[in-house]
Amino acid sequence: MRRSSRATLTVLTLATLVVARPAGSAHFGGSLCDAGIPADETLGLVWFPRGDLFCPLISDPKGDGSFLSYVRGTSTSAFGTDVGSVGIGDRFGIFRSNGPNLGEGVQLSLTGSVYAQFDLNKPSFDLINADYQVGLPLTIRRGQVSTRIRLYHQSSHLGDEYILNNLVVRENLAFQAFEVLVSGEQGPLRAYGGGEYLFGANPREVETRVLHGGVELRQPGSLLPGGALRNARLIAGLDVKSVEELDWSVAWSGRAGIEFGHGAENEHRSKRWSVTGEYYDGPSPYGQFFREYVRYYGVGIHIGI
Repeated sequence: MRRSSRATLTVLTLATLVVARPAGSAHFGGSLCDAGIPADETLGLVWFPRGDLFCPLISDPKGDGSFLSYVRGTSTSAFGTDVGSVGIGDRFGIFRSNGPNLGEGVQLSLTGSVYAQFDLNKPSFDLINADYQVGLPLTIRRGQVSTRIRLYHQSSHLGDEYILNNLVVRENLAFQAFEVLVSGEQGPLRAYGGGEYLFGANPREVETRVLHGGVELRQPGSLLPGGALRNARLIAGLDVKSVEELDWSVAWSGRAGIEFGHGAENEHRSKRWSVTGEYYDGPSPYGQFFREYVRYYGVGIHIGI
């Protein structure tokens, strides 16, 4: 077995073991991950709810929320070594059925995101690639185990300046995907694993399977007991994907930094946000360049939804 395949199997196995462990608390409030569910929400059916039952992933390059990152590295494509990566995303909760405890149940949402990359080596910061996603995630939580079942569509487009400067043929890359992820939390540790199947793709060879797993750590309590950092904590995550179409090549995405939240006195008034160092190594997460190899490091600001 190739070394990359063994490493992927190790991460996915760890995710499975943590998910399978008994939950320490049946109440969502015992979790260190924050899905933004109001503490005063009533049980039963809630229309257009805030928050979600599945916490956003720290290190997924195409995770929920919005971000702005500066990354520097190498690629087998023609764009430069300095890239500005931007993501804008939001989630609209349609309904949530809570029970038997607050934060447990089933939720259906509608999500939309755009992920774009800009070549900072060009005077006009040329747009390289833009990926558009719209999805219907069904999330389920029982105790410290949560699941995301998602059907989504993605289309990817090259920037006009990139096409003109590199004389490439523009391809209409698009696909649908069905994803299942299972996540489990145990104290400060969270692990998740699953995969997705891409279908209805253009071009046809994009129809493939993806293995997806990862681990996350969140600091219990705050970074400092008082002052400006009393609502800050350390976070870290490693996200791993392996794609069948690319001979199961492995993409490693790691982030670590400080997450800033809200105190109990203003629990519902602000979003969580973080500043993280970032590293990526593997097949490109940029849609039009998914067959290319990318390695980069950088820093980013991320805002949760």
